[in-house]
Amino acid sequence: MDQGLSGKRVLVTGGTRGVGRVTALSFAKAGAQVVLCHHTAGEQAQAVERELNDLGEGHRVVRADVTARVDVEHLAGQVREALGGLDVLVNNVGVDGVVPFDGLGDDEWRRVLDHNVTSAYLVTHAVRDLLADGASVVNVGSSVALRGRVNGVAYSASKAALIGFTRALCKEFGTRGIRVNTVAPGLTETEPGAGLPPQAVARIVGMTALGRICQPEDVAGAVLFLAGDTSRYISGVTLNVDGGV
Repeated sequence: MDQGLSGKRVLVTGGTRGVGRVTALSFAKAGAQVVLCHHTAGEQAQAVERELNDLGEGHRVVRADVTARVDVEHLAGQVREALGGLDVLVNNVGVDGVVPFDGLGDDEWRRVLDHNVTSAYLVTHAVRDLLADGASVVNVGSSVALRGRVNGVAYSASKAALIGFTRALCKEFGTRGIRVNTVAPGLTETEPGAGLPPQAVARIVGMTALGRICQPEDVAGAVLFLAGDTSRYISGVTLNVDGGV
């Protein structure tokens, strides 16, 4: 079924690798116009810019630190210039944090919360007037938010906060027909073995009903569904993409 994504104007944050990259390219392949932002200049950013340009005109790659208000305002200006408005916002930026609670310091707590929650607030707030009536906001969270994780208090708390952000914002944006949802992946293979030791991967796969690690394409598929026309009456939900953990 056609998701109605052709011609949509899309912003994806954190889009040069993993889930963000695959999501941005998937939107472009579906005929959407994409602005993608990234934090660090380099080959990854250049590569995804080339891939977007190969898929058509009208795409733009912008460097921005989405934890900083001044950079986010610059990003919003670039979106306005490139697209004129937004039909889809994907808040994908996030960082992991693996620290025992006894060793969790203020700087690490703020780093994780700033990237995983504050960035979604800053970007959404900055582009709120660019969002068209009937637009879709999709936040990329984590299924860890619903069950917690050892050595991951800051990470789990940040992803749980994103669910609350989604639930509350959908009620405010709903008057304009704007939907707000969260996709909550399980362990995702953005690098070989998800950067974990083989025994850790085997343990997680053993807990997963589908018997494999989540792939970026799995997450992108859920994001495009929530951005598309076939989910037009879905708002405020957290969609687990964890293979049945």
